Amino acid sequence: MAGETAGAEQVDHARLVVSGDDRAGIVAAVSGLITELGGNIVALHQASSDRSGGRFFQRTVFYLPELARRRDEVADAIERRIVGGLGMQARLVDAGERKRVAIFASKSDHCLLDLLWRQRRGEIEMTVPLVISNHPDLGDDVRGFGIPFVHVPVGGDKAAAEAEHLRLLDGQVDLVVLARYMQILSGDFLERVGVPVINIHHSFLPAFVGANPYQRAKERGVKLIGATAHYVTEDLDEGPIIEQDVVRASHEDTVADLRRKGAGVERSVLSRAVTWHCQDRVFRDGNSTVVL
Repeated sequence: MAGETAGAEQVDHARLVVSGDDRAGIVAAVSGLITELGGNIVALHQASSDRSGGRFFQRTVFYLPELARRRDEVADAIERRIVGGLGMQARLVDAGERKRVAIFASKSDHCLLDLLWRQRRGEIEMTVPLVISNHPDLGDDVRGFGIPFVHVPVGGDKAAAEAEHLRLLDGQVDLVVLARYMQILSGDFLERVGVPVINIHHSFLPAFVGANPYQRAKERGVKLIGATAHYVTEDLDEGPIIEQDVVRASHEDTVADLRRKGAGVERSVLSRAVTWHCQDRVFRDGNSTVVL
């Protein structure tokens, strides 16, 4: 997947994200509409889950002069022709607008700092309005990036903590990322937060549940260490998978080596998942995903 960077070079560029029941003519209809509006397609990716009766997914990036002024006109045309005419779901996104991403973390810093570093370098199309943690440990690191850090202890009153989370996030974010946030989110929080939530965890689940998974992996002679990034649902660690990867391990690796390798693969998997989500490449399809 070719990279796309938000910013000045994305002015007058939009993404049209379409999904629904597959049928003949969807690509032609989308392309024809963009052409009629005076736009030029610069990238197009599509997939079908089954050529007969499957689900269809398409992501189209196009250039249209004076897009901001004509946005309502374009949105109305999409609603009439693609949603109404074809019965598809469609979403128009300004490619120059970065997603607002809140990051939750605990004490581990590897995923959090990697995301903040990539955001500062412009590698991920996002802004980070705040970082929330149930521990104060990473506050100085986060503030060093010029980003507000909010310590919300969980303790024995999880409901109160989640109420404060919801207050802080209300209307401020498009995505929540759990960067090794060691708390389980309640179903009520997931229902009320109103935006997708992405989590990262090591691949030892479900074999090594609980504390010291790397020690137990060493004792079992594990030869692969991996990570999974997924959308969060009420079913713990069972939401739609966005990205996965593995690295090799051997008998020579110490427990510290395994942890280091695990942290590395977690960073890369989470950053790819967040990047793709922010570029509107990820389609949820039941308990699975399609990434274009």
